[in-house]
Amino acid sequence: MFDSRHIRTFDEVVRSGSYSAAARALGYTQPAITQQMKALERAVGTPLFIRAGRRMRLTEAGEALSRHAEVILGSIAAAQQQMTAITGLRAGRVRMCAFPSAGATLVPEALSRLAVEHPGVRVELQESEPPESLERVVRGECDITLAFTYPGLREQVPEELVEIPLMEDQLTVLLPNEHPMARRRAARLADLSGERWIAGCLRCRSNFLHECAELGFAPDIVFTTDDILVVQSLVAEGLGIAMMPGLVLSFLVHERITGRALDPASRRQVSAYVLREHLEIPATALLLDALREGAANRVGC
Repeated sequence: MFDSRHIRTFDEVVRSGSYSAAARALGYTQPAITQQMKALERAVGTPLFIRAGRRMRLTEAGEALSRHAEVILGSIAAAQQQMTAITGLRAGRVRMCAFPSAGATLVPEALSRLAVEHPGVRVELQESEPPESLERVVRGECDITLAFTYPGLREQVPEELVEIPLMEDQLTVLLPNEHPMARRRAARLADLSGERWIAGCLRCRSNFLHECAELGFAPDIVFTTDDILVVQSLVAEGLGIAMMPGLVLSFLVHERITGRALDPASRRQVSAYVLREHLEIPATALLLDALREGAANRVGC
């Protein structure tokens, strides 16, 4: 294995033509140059120079190494510049996975802040619901994932992951504007036991069924879809009502539907998850800070 310091010294000896000239150029003593070249020749397994008067002449092996030295040193310099850019947050890449309602709310706010302060940092977005999104981090397919948990249905998080709590998301019920409950400030789930329902993702559906069971009824689920826009359209047409996260209220697209918070309140925990070692990566840590700040501002609204 070559030592990059020895390659740099070798390149200077070739450029300057002697050990003494290379020593002056690099600020070393001549014996130090001699020792480095002997170490390099041991690593190569053959002499690199032969003396021709006061100058050094390259052997065949020396000529071959000299052709590669400039490329090697150029690659090292480029790598150093890139590492400096990454650690200085002038460059970098973060792969983030998010569930749909976070992808439409928390993520754009965080990315906007990041783009202004560190435009060289790029974020690649993926979409997935937990628990699959958590497994993506473990498999190395993304660096950060946003996921949610419900109080009564908290699943085991892979032990490799660190949880960074972001916010509590108040659950709501989406209703057609003409629904009697739409005129109230909050909706009681027990009062909606006779309604037709639209269910969402597997984890949300499980929590919905759990909360209904706690109140002693089994809901009449007529449609199941992960698509939030489809849910809104179905509710707008009076085909059912839906329990949805509060984050959805910020991007309701139908004027004919209304969101009402549940009474008593029901919330889910929204968190970011990363591998512990990724907390030390500057771009990842920066994005986590932006997510925290965005979530804190949203809670305060």
